Amino acid sequence: MADHKHGEMDITVQEKTFDSFIWFVSRGAVAIVVLLILLALANG
Repeated sequence: MADHKHGEMDITVQEKTFDSFIWFVSRGAVAIVVLLILLALANG
């Protein structure tokens, strides 16, 4: 097995994927909260 050297792997693709995931989850959470508020106001 090859020796592992910390910090030599190119992780730009993983970082981009993680950033996209965080963006999607945060926008989704905001959309759900807004939807719940609108439903609560509509049902008065």
